[in-house]
Amino acid sequence: MKTPLLKFTDLGIYCSIAKVYLDPWKPVDKAIISHGHADHSRWGHKQYITHERNVPIVKHRLGDVNITGKKWGEPFSINGVKFTLYPAGHIIGSSQIRVEHKGEVWVFTGDYKIEDDGVATPYEPLKCHTFITECTFGLPAFLWQPQQEVYTDINEWWAQNKANGQTSVLFGYSLGKAQRLLKHLDPNIGKIYTHGAIENMTNVLRPMVNFPHTELITPDTKKEDIKGNIILAPPSAQGNTWIRKMAPFETASASGWMAFRGARRRRAVDKGFVLSDHCDWQGLLSAIKNTGANKVICTHGYTDIFSKYLCELGYDARTEATQFNEDNEEIIVASETTETT
Repeated sequence: MKTPLLKFTDLGIYCSIAKVYLDPWKPVDKAIISHGHADHSRWGHKQYITHERNVPIVKHRLGDVNITGKKWGEPFSINGVKFTLYPAGHIIGSSQIRVEHKGEVWVFTGDYKIEDDGVATPYEPLKCHTFITECTFGLPAFLWQPQQEVYTDINEWWAQNKANGQTSVLFGYSLGKAQRLLKHLDPNIGKIYTHGAIENMTNVLRPMVNFPHTELITPDTKKEDIKGNIILAPPSAQGNTWIRKMAPFETASASGWMAFRGARRRRAVDKGFVLSDHCDWQGLLSAIKNTGANKVICTHGYTDIFSKYLCELGYDARTEATQFNEDNEEIIVASETTETT
């Protein structure tokens, strides 16, 4: 039996010919990293290879690691296997990893979305024989509304809260979601304040993207200065002592999970905005169709349901277990926080 170009092991997705792993979840000698979220970019590898825009993100989160940056579409060979990074559209610097050997092509997406959010380099469809796809939102119930409508709703919510004399606290992951929200907030409504984890990460990304001005909340920030403005904070800040000085306030979460009935209540927020950095059901199907691939491997998310549906469509689809999980992005937030109040 022919050895597959990529296989799933206890350490991660492995290319045995090149002796390199893709987004490994345990320490390895050489790793190609799709993007900077904590579940895909982990500490402990001897050598990291990633897109050049992801280099400062990885260094910010993991320290002074041995890392090499590549450009989009810049092929590099390891033991005769050609690797190339292409935009995944998930967050800034996120890549699909194209792997080619003796005419066989696999594409590992990491996390991705096909909608251009105005911050990340837009997703680029790639032709391949085997496509490794996430399916975080791989259920027909997940259908995103046009993102501009969501941004309008968020700004109107903020404006209404300000008219009511309340501060707006908007929760989103410190890397990716927070910057997407920031890019589309209307600074004409008021000032944009940030939690330390978001401010620190945004400062890493400012050389790449023109973001609105933000003000870091510190122990010296006065309550009267915050009132009526908006605060971007990671989900981990919810319910802790840091948020008490914001009262009176309204809270909201921006997440694809807000599409689920009851999600807002479970997350104890006043408002939910359905906004995801992953594909919805139709986005996944469209992306897979455009690859021309017959073989599809479903990794994290609703793998069983989604792969079964793909098989009904005629694809050779299966599932593989990984240690990727969207919520793991918040693991690192605590170490990035500068506030103590």
